[in-house]
Amino acid sequence: MESLAIKQSKFGLRKPRPFNPMLVPGHSRGRGARSNVSGRHERIQRVVYDDGWQSLEALPKLKTTVSEEKARSIISKNQSPDLWFDRSINPYRGCEHGCVYCYARPSHADMGLSPGLDFESRLFAKTNAADVLREEFLKKGYQPKTILLGANTDIYQPIERQYRITRQILEVMEEFSHPVAIITKSALVLRDLDLLKSLAEKGLVKVAISITSLDHKLSRSIEPRASQPGKRLQAMEMLAKSGIPTSALVAPVIPAVNDHEIEKILGAVSVTGATEAGFTMLRLPAEVRPQFKEWLMAEMPDRAAHVISLVRSLHAGKDYDSSWGQRRTGSGPYAWSIARRFELAAKRLKLNSQPVNLRTDIFTRPPQIGDQLSLL
Repeated sequence: MESLAIKQSKFGLRKPRPFNPMLVPGHSRGRGARSNVSGRHERIQRVVYDDGWQSLEALPKLKTTVSEEKARSIISKNQSPDLWFDRSINPYRGCEHGCVYCYARPSHADMGLSPGLDFESRLFAKTNAADVLREEFLKKGYQPKTILLGANTDIYQPIERQYRITRQILEVMEEFSHPVAIITKSALVLRDLDLLKSLAEKGLVKVAISITSLDHKLSRSIEPRASQPGKRLQAMEMLAKSGIPTSALVAPVIPAVNDHEIEKILGAVSVTGATEAGFTMLRLPAEVRPQFKEWLMAEMPDRAAHVISLVRSLHAGKDYDSSWGQRRTGSGPYAWSIARRFELAAKRLKLNSQPVNLRTDIFTRPPQIGDQLSLL
């Protein structure tokens, strides 16, 4: 029989070192990433080295920093056939929630930063997002379609309390009667209940809350600065009671980590008043792979090889397949069983029986200063 070490090596798993590259001891508290290796585009790979003289202790503690930037455009468009939306808005780059599995991590490499700790500690805020959006809506040729907020990073991550960019965007949506969908894993969404109620009364909003696990210990480890699972369920209940179409996203489903919770999560969701639910499988593109494997070996070393083996079974023996139609669900017997379990549980709990479609027919451009008055 193969030893555990051999199995781990075969799947690209390594024992956690006492000191990981680019990680100062003690700095990982409250963070998802275990390291801060340079991005793949950098010509020089930088590491922190302990010279044995406790010099690392003099380094400043890791803090979250936010850089403000001015966006030239704000609506991102995609042509992916496996996504239900074709336009989205991301008011922030990077995310302090620190979810170790986050598929958006590789985007930080495009800015010369690490997809590791940099992704969750060096953030960017598009402070003029609402103004740019208003200008877009005022264009004569603009055609309204549902815009998703939160497709890349969480729009209600902690810095939203200070910057309030998401709220400003929702105010523009209300001003123009424009349809908007939201995905978040933060109870901070309740702060904007007044705007969401107003939009819901006109059939212009729906909110999905992502729940990875009901296990508080696992949740705190894998998504350290996101709202606790109980807080998310409470938020769902409050949204549903306020007349806002609410759904849950079981995401990501991680083989041999949280897959056993699918039915339990859907059961908890169904009593909140939510009417829809969906799921996605774990995705490990680019730099997400080493970050997730580091976390796995630190938290579940005895199970790590089994987890990656199942992940590879979803993608024809690879850690990840980015092909459309495959990347979100995978393929093969294990993927099929997950999809059937989800489908049966959702049907039994009467979820997804009445999908919500948002209105686009009441979009209107309010009068602006300088407009010529009509003669009639």
